[in-house]
Amino acid sequence: MKEGLDLELQQGKRKAAKPMMWISMVSMTMMFAGLTSAYVISSSREDWVSFDLPQAFIVSSICILLSSLTFFIAKQFLRKDNQIMTRLFLMATLFLGLAFVYEQYEGFLQLREMGLYFTGPDSEVSSSMLMVIVFAHVIHVAAGVICLLVVVLKQFLNRYSSKDMLGFELAAIFWHFVDLLWIGLFLFFYFNT
Repeated sequence: MKEGLDLELQQGKRKAAKPMMWISMVSMTMMFAGLTSAYVISSSREDWVSFDLPQAFIVSSICILLSSLTFFIAKQFLRKDNQIMTRLFLMATLFLGLAFVYEQYEGFLQLREMGLYFTGPDSEVSSSMLMVIVFAHVIHVAAGVICLLVVVLKQFLNRYSSKDMLGFELAAIFWHFVDLLWIGLFLFFYFNT
């Protein structure tokens, strides 16, 4: 009887996992909508300074787009139970995700080289707000990298297959979300800085 209850509880958790993921993504989207709205409202200030986005943000955008593609390909190979190719593309996704984080850091350094700071007497409202929003996104990407590390580890332990992909799918949904979120933010900043 206890096994039946455990199985029922496990099935209930599995059914709730994806809807909970979608709810959390909606709340994250709303947070970034609020931050970008504040950016737009603040841009009407007299002390607002416009600037070009750092080149590293363009490179990071390419990295995260490619990482979404490699994650998608990894999922296709997992559906075919091709464990070797799944691992290969998961590792490529992890590498590209880490490259994204590195390029974001380089972007912050490039902002500093342009004389744009987060705080202090030389800081500008525009650069401070950009850094807050980008850093908030990087935190979400860091959570995605942790999820990706767990998925990679579980994949190397053969925990996923075409018949059991839930954790893999949840990580993929979240990863694609942070990808789309960054592309949206990048385009927003590209046309509004």
